[in-house]
Amino acid sequence: MSNPSAFAGSWSSLPTSLTPWILEVILSLGHTQMTPVQASTIPLFMQNKDVVVEAVTGSGKTLAFVIPILERLIRRKERLRKHEIGALVISPTRELATQIHSVFQLFLNSQPSEDDSPGTSTEPPKSQYPPSLLLISSDKSSTAQDIERFLSTAPDIVIGTPGRVEEFLLGKGKGVVNVKELEVLVLDEADRLLDLGFQAALTRIVAHLPKQRRTGLFSATMTDADALSELVRVGLRNPARIVVKVQTKKGKGREEADQVMEERRIPANLKNFYLTCRASEKLLQLTRIISHELNTNTSSRFIVYFATCACVDYFYRVLSPLLSSVTIYSLHGHLPPSARTKTLASFAASTSHSVLLATDVAARGLDLPDVDVVIQFDPPADPKAFSHRCGRTARAGRSGRAWVLLVGREVGYVDFMKVRKIPMKKQAYLTEDGLPAVENDDERPEDPAVDTVLLQIRPTVLRDRALHEKATKAFVSFVKAYSKHEASYIFRTQDLDLVGLAKTFGLLRLPRMPELKHVKKDGWEDANVDWVTYSFADQAREGKRLSEAEEARSKPRTQDKKPKTKAKTSVAWSNQLARKDEKEKRKEKKERKRKWLKAQMQEEMAKGEGLKRGRMDNDEDWKELAREERMAKKVKKGLVGQEDFDNEFAGL
Repeated sequence: MSNPSAFAGSWSSLPTSLTPWILEVILSLGHTQMTPVQASTIPLFMQNKDVVVEAVTGSGKTLAFVIPILERLIRRKERLRKHEIGALVISPTRELATQIHSVFQLFLNSQPSEDDSPGTSTEPPKSQYPPSLLLISSDKSSTAQDIERFLSTAPDIVIGTPGRVEEFLLGKGKGVVNVKELEVLVLDEADRLLDLGFQAALTRIVAHLPKQRRTGLFSATMTDADALSELVRVGLRNPARIVVKVQTKKGKGREEADQVMEERRIPANLKNFYLTCRASEKLLQLTRIISHELNTNTSSRFIVYFATCACVDYFYRVLSPLLSSVTIYSLHGHLPPSARTKTLASFAASTSHSVLLATDVAARGLDLPDVDVVIQFDPPADPKAFSHRCGRTARAGRSGRAWVLLVGREVGYVDFMKVRKIPMKKQAYLTEDGLPAVENDDERPEDPAVDTVLLQIRPTVLRDRALHEKATKAFVSFVKAYSKHEASYIFRTQDLDLVGLAKTFGLLRLPRMPELKHVKKDGWEDANVDWVTYSFADQAREGKRLSEAEEARSKPRTQDKKPKTKAKTSVAWSNQLARKDEKEKRKEKKERKRKWLKAQMQEEMAKGEGLKRGRMDNDEDWKELAREERMAKKVKKGLVGQEDFDNEFAGL
């Protein structure tokens, strides 16, 4: 166990010396010393060991597999042929794949050309040829275009997401991309890749790859169950398990003997706070936390995490009046890939105070520079995402702060996360002047500034009917996501103050939904809105709304009334099944009887005996069958009981 932000020796201490130009790039990036995860992983991965690596975010895991991949490829005795690839890196998101690509690109842009290799030396150069690179999860290309680029550039390293990699290897690229010489497979954020959503694609990819390869699994939250239960499926053989943990001193005593080492799954330089408030005060506290950090800690770059894409989309449009001193960006999974790439680039390059509103699409692996503060407006449904969110700050030895807002009984989440080695420190409720409140949270009345914030949001919403629809959609999506939280005994919808939450969302009126049906509406007042004239800012949508309203007014009222239909009597599922079985039995019985009668008639006709008598008997049988069918119809209509029917025809 060690502190990942601490150093673990110089690069020259590696058992196998690095290629000179690779070492030069590492030093130019400011990495003069190895981190513990790099010192532990690189020697094994450069040799012939599979690795399963767990280390907190910001500990240098990307370089821990980039360097071995480059070293293995440039040390090959024979150059890879045109359609062969030597390394494959798979990540769960397009953004992370792009980031990994950029790290490789930093090295490959600085590599010497083959012409620069010394020709007079008697020893073979360590870099026999420069490997090339291909990103196949770019928003700027399709799979067909990826194949074209592969054929024209002949890359040695391929990076992509599971779906695109599967299509590249087994779809349009089947028969084109040769993986027989593949040396390294890396699964970044492996616990996410091993989830059900990627399981089928990943299994097909791994089955297609050669068994004689090195495989690496890298993640910040790779539990024993995650890793060990899936090792066989992803093809690891006798892997080395590398766990780099954080230990901090805990205890009230000043003397070293009084200190107790505490294990953490978050960076050592991260200050992790939680703040409790009412549901109606969440947005108010968000704005005060940002103001507090701007004024007190001179923070300039924030990430705020929400539960759903709809919440990000809505608050991105209404937060500007409340946070006029910062630039707001929006990032979620429903945005087009090009928009997501542009947002990340703009946020990373911003020189002013910036706030990125995001879902968990920005929680894993992304190395966003100089993020000072992470605020979790909504705790994540998946507890693993908590440490990934926090890890966007306090990276590579820098300090950072993280906040999470908890409502009511959600305070139990603190102990829940403490068991998972993620401690949090309580921060008092922030008052209007940005200072912590002195009152006890249980005794403190609702902050009067809640109504002020509501009055600031509603005018923005009233300018465009589309924002009202976004507000309602965001509110409903949050309640739905809340009901599916993995820690369901802490996050219970029935304990959630939905009316207070509606204030945080700045709703004009409460939506019609089952969860609100029996909720007391104390303290709630709808906005004064003329819903007839309340219009969309988009002229096309407004024109459609007006035409539909006119059509509704002109339609005769009698047409609006639907004919009453007889209510269906609800029947227990078990009874429905029993009736279905009885119906099938009667049908089968009739079919057997028809076959028997037909066989009897054919037999008598073949013998040529008693034709007249046979015909009479047959007529009687058909009459009996017709009588049975008539009685079955009466049973169906309820005119005759099932028991009477069975007694009448039981002997047939």
